[in-house]
Amino acid sequence: MQTEPPYLRIASELRLRIADGELSPGDRVPSTRAITQQWGVAMATATKALAVLRREGLVRAVPGVGTVVVGTRAQPRRTASPAPGLTRERIVRAAVEIADAEGLAALSMRRIATALSTSTMALYRHVPGKAELIRLMTDAACGEKPLGPVPADWRTGLEQAARWLRDVCTRHPWLAMAMASITRPVYSPNAMRYTEWVLCALRGTGLTPFQLIHVHLTLFAYVQAIAMAAELETQAEQDTGISDDEWMARNEPHFEAIVGGGNLPLLSTLFTEGGFDLDLETLFEFGLRRTLDGVAVMIDETSA
Repeated sequence: MQTEPPYLRIASELRLRIADGELSPGDRVPSTRAITQQWGVAMATATKALAVLRREGLVRAVPGVGTVVVGTRAQPRRTASPAPGLTRERIVRAAVEIADAEGLAALSMRRIATALSTSTMALYRHVPGKAELIRLMTDAACGEKPLGPVPADWRTGLEQAARWLRDVCTRHPWLAMAMASITRPVYSPNAMRYTEWVLCALRGTGLTPFQLIHVHLTLFAYVQAIAMAAELETQAEQDTGISDDEWMARNEPHFEAIVGGGNLPLLSTLFTEGGFDLDLETLFEFGLRRTLDGVAVMIDETSA
């Protein structure tokens, strides 16, 4: 059975929104950039999807505005009533529960609609697409538990911030991936309050604005990396059905064969001298201490 091309699937979903009255005559349809973000496709695929709708006479390009729905006299606008009791907060809450249990890969508007016993189109009246939904989920997760007052000591503050962030990512394993981009951060009020809190913890250290934001992002990226590693390990155990110890027992002969070749003398000592147990909790504590030690050195150099 041949799979429908992605651009035809996107065109079908947009066509349904138009027919359902969600997108009425004169309304802008999602731009090619918005389509690439919401459906996770390439720009060329998004362009093809809009081209299909233009050929069907459903949309047209308006200079300075974008692509809008074409009005037709033969097909009057149909307005469907929102599903009773359905709110944006309910949708976000259901999405968080699904992502917590099954991961972001399992999250879709259709999956949420099933959980809420409603139609997929009903969700779009409250949330425009998956990208916006994940932004709302991120903000909700970051707003669950306040950080509390900022300590007077900067090191205590940064340690508290790191542990708070790790705790949030532990409760919501998908969050580290949702906030993965450093250069394109999620515009979440609660996440930005976290940033403000960290900057306040560093106030009075003498660091420059450049140093302040880089300290924050370095610490954030470190905690995020540990959280993503934990999520990948959990996912691997679910996919394979074997624990980390079982996986290592199966693969240890391969590692020993590589280091036994004599080209990796220092690495081989880890195997020949009793080995070591790599634990993410131990790694987190080690890295956090060393990161804060480095910040302390920078602060001392600035105040010297």
